[in-house]
Amino acid sequence: MFEKIPVEVGLVHEGERVRKNDMQVELGGPHIAEKFEIVRVRPADQIEDGAIRITGPDISAMEEGKSYPIGIVVEIAGAKVEPDLEGVVERRIHEYSNFIEGFMHLNQRYDIWIRLSKKSYKKGLTSFRFIGEVMHELFKNELPIIEKVQITFITDPDTIRPLYAEALTTYEARDARARGLSDEEVDTFYGCALCQSFAPTHVCVITPQRYANCGAISWFDGRAAAGIDPKGPIYAIEKGTCIDAEKGEYTGVNESAKKRSMGEVSRVYLYSAFGYPHTSCGCFEGIAFYIPEVEGFGIVLRGFRDVTVNGLPFSTMADSTAGGRQIDGFHGISIEYMRSKKFMDADGGYNRVVWMPQETKERLKQYIPESVYGAIATEKDVKSIPELKAFLSAHDHPVMKRWETGPEAGQDALAGDGRHVQVFSGGDIPLTSGGFRIILKNARITAEKVIIQPIRPGGEHHGTQKP
Repeated sequence: MFEKIPVEVGLVHEGERVRKNDMQVELGGPHIAEKFEIVRVRPADQIEDGAIRITGPDISAMEEGKSYPIGIVVEIAGAKVEPDLEGVVERRIHEYSNFIEGFMHLNQRYDIWIRLSKKSYKKGLTSFRFIGEVMHELFKNELPIIEKVQITFITDPDTIRPLYAEALTTYEARDARARGLSDEEVDTFYGCALCQSFAPTHVCVITPQRYANCGAISWFDGRAAAGIDPKGPIYAIEKGTCIDAEKGEYTGVNESAKKRSMGEVSRVYLYSAFGYPHTSCGCFEGIAFYIPEVEGFGIVLRGFRDVTVNGLPFSTMADSTAGGRQIDGFHGISIEYMRSKKFMDADGGYNRVVWMPQETKERLKQYIPESVYGAIATEKDVKSIPELKAFLSAHDHPVMKRWETGPEAGQDALAGDGRHVQVFSGGDIPLTSGGFRIILKNARITAEKVIIQPIRPGGEHHGTQKP
């Protein structure tokens, strides 16, 4: 099928990482403001099957080691293809492009981050045409309802700009569909395992009020995907019995998570960042991170380029959040989940959020309760934890009630179910002592409080002065 492609194509290459030193070129990513990928359903007579178009510089014309804007437009047609499938097919771009040797695709929608390795470039992967040919073949073979596919790669900034704005409008229209539906109204949730190549134990649970962490798959998308490909990476989950309505624990979700994570994850709280939080892969749009000094949460989105109020950037906290692990206090989230009434409901919701970037706060203004909106600090208000605490006090933030109950009651040292804050977890941890080899199975190390202090080169704490 791929004899004309100069590199290998197959499942074996899913999950490959292309590090900066091994990178030929970067497309999108954190240094590029406007990038996107989108699937649009078109009438069959408007599509030339197999057509691959390139607008702007091709890969061979790009300078080694540089970052470039990228837009990917996939247009599809078929007698059974409906607009409801656009988001479903769109997410497959991530899966199929990662089959290509030395071609790393991360994230989704307006957050895409692609790298091509020097090794694959030297083998001849010098044009988007090859990428398009692989995607075309896989779309038609893996999703037979698609009868025609044409693909356009755009690297010209002036062409990308209006299409980027149009794509944002399309994403928003899709997201708005599910906002009137509640988790209690349905008997079936959906699971997504598309990112298990990067995080083998991660399973995304998609409900009407809890979007996929990547922000690309809604409950309606899940239903459509499971309908056209029941044995595919997006599948139905019977809710089963509700064990805890506040935390969002269901027997069906637990059973599915245990099966799909190979036994590593056996319980999931859908609406809490403590106890048994929903796992994360790495494609999440944002992170809710616990700030123990004020017993509240900060929120940071992937595009925020500065350090957060705890002195850490998104990239550092992403390492503690991703990987399919359940890490108390580091919670991968989507923007659409932040618009939900179930958003971290068991932890206090927005009454527990104490900091977020100004741009994010404005973006979510209509979804943040007016009573707490003004009390949430941004990077323009505070630069450190002491400043944050003073700001919260001055604005009478609801989180202060947790301070009043004493030093032990408010700390999510007890993460809602009598457990301390988990600061490390692992599968098997070997210890050697006194001639014995001791293996700790499914070890979890907890602490009453976690204090994060960034270190500068040379050993001094962030924010301190050298003697």
